[in-house]
Amino acid sequence: MPKIFIVDDHDHVRRRLRSLIESQDDWEVCCEAVDGSEAVEKHGGANPHVTLMDFNMPIMDGLKASRIILQQRPSAAILMVTVFSSEQLCEEVKKAGLKGLCPKGQSACILEGIKKLLRGETYFPDQEQVH
Repeated sequence: MPKIFIVDDHDHVRRRLRSLIESQDDWEVCCEAVDGSEAVEKHGGANPHVTLMDFNMPIMDGLKASRIILQQRPSAAILMVTVFSSEQLCEEVKKAGLKGLCPKGQSACILEGIKKLLRGETYFPDQEQVH
């Protein structure tokens, strides 16, 4: 059963993502974190198949947390979810080694991104979809 780790500083967003993930028959949320620092701390023990990582968070942003996680576990599949997207962020996400980038408010995009990462693929929708 695929395990998904949700990292977002907003409780209502974590609840929405949990509901979305749990609507899939064979997926489960294995862990949640409220900022990048907590994500780094919990990631190894959670051992998720995919991590949904918010970009803009207090204490440590998602990009910095993802870089640290990827140093510790280079095979980690991290999907950045954000409302603050740009071509520059997309390039930074790719350069950091993340496997994808999705708009936070687009459930279908997030589900497709998770499915692709679970298959070992990357997911970077066209920039027009990301804005």
